[in-house]
Amino acid sequence: MTSQHSTPLSVLDLAVVRGGSTVREALEASVAMAQCAERTGYTRVWYAEHHNMASIASSATSVLIAHVAAHTRSIRLGSGGVMLPNHSPLTIAEQFGTLATLHPDRIDLGLGRAPGTDQPTMRALRRDPMSAESFPEDVLELQGFLGDDSRVPGVRAIPGAGTKVPLYILGSSTFGAQLAAHLGLPYGFASHFAPEALTQAVDVYRRGFQPSEQATEPWVIAGVNVIVAPTEREAADELNHATRSRVAALLAPGRKLSDAELDSVMSSPGGRQVASMMRYTASGTPDTVKTYLDDFQQHANADELIVVPASRSVENRLQSLELLAQVSRLG
Repeated sequence: MTSQHSTPLSVLDLAVVRGGSTVREALEASVAMAQCAERTGYTRVWYAEHHNMASIASSATSVLIAHVAAHTRSIRLGSGGVMLPNHSPLTIAEQFGTLATLHPDRIDLGLGRAPGTDQPTMRALRRDPMSAESFPEDVLELQGFLGDDSRVPGVRAIPGAGTKVPLYILGSSTFGAQLAAHLGLPYGFASHFAPEALTQAVDVYRRGFQPSEQATEPWVIAGVNVIVAPTEREAADELNHATRSRVAALLAPGRKLSDAELDSVMSSPGGRQVASMMRYTASGTPDTVKTYLDDFQQHANADELIVVPASRSVENRLQSLELLAQVSRLG
């Protein structure tokens, strides 16, 4: 495991559409975030596939990666992740093979098993609800398309074949941990919103890891929310807003709640459950956040941390990345 003094830091950008802003502004903010991360020394920026969510604009993950890659020069970019049950392995191989051909040695392909949406949207995507059951086989098929030996006779991914885009298995349970260990792939845990099984899943992964052509040693990436501000009070205000916004988005989607209504939702069992999803959140001044992340890295037994800037404005999210990079000496 990497020493806490040299732990790589990366960024998960959800291309958040804040109230009163547009999707275009959210995508422009993603470019600014990636340029900031590149300039200040972060390892990679990933984008998550979600559908039918008014507050997230990263649904067409590969298209967003292509746009950001064209506006940056060196930082790694990838999916965190592509929800493979929503796609055929060949389609994803062609998309990410194209990205890797245009931007060599910069593209990652993180894969998730969940649909990233609800049942009506799955039907709109024309996906079979049982498609998640074939996730392990689909990962192997995708790996073959991106490698030198397709597992489907007579079918090659063009572009894609021979690019060997690095794969990462993402998850929030021991299922993904076991699969990543068996295939010898790096493993990313979604502890920024699903904290419960973090330590158990990482232990399962590390104990069961089998070396592969891509990875000879296990590699764990753990997600954590971050809010970094010049003062503790500013950070506390941002954290309160972020928590309330997440509860409202998940429990009252599409509704405009009054402060009193949101207070009531926050104090409900559902509200408390959603708020607990943000258990792993580093909030405060740069030194406070750095100490939290050092402790979290040890707790998670992680080799790399991927931070999710949770502040409400683009300016404050950029400030979080810049202040964290300075105190972590990433440059």
